Amino acid sequence: MAKKAMIEREKKRERLVAKYAAKRAELKEIAADESKPMEERFTARLKLAKLPRNSSATRLHNRCQLTGRPHAYYRKLKVSRIALRELGSAGQIPGMVKSSW
Repeated sequence: MAKKAMIEREKKRERLVAKYAAKRAELKEIAADESKPMEERFTARLKLAKLPRNSSATRLHNRCQLTGRPHAYYRKLKVSRIALRELGSAGQIPGMVKSSW
């Protein structure tokens, strides 16, 4: 189980990303538009830099929904390999059986 502080920090980042997503997209669009004057593009980049760092989507990290584990994460199921094995062994995932030979 991951530390509760790490899980909460990740949730806080998710909230920040959702809050600033529209503003970030708008500023990025202005900064990338070649037809706009250089000063306007530069001010858009400055405003973008003033936004919180954790509002950037690249700072998000995938974590297991059950344990909070950040490594060995299966995107399709949103769980880690350890949680996946436990759920599979318990028969909680349809069509999945633990292999043994």
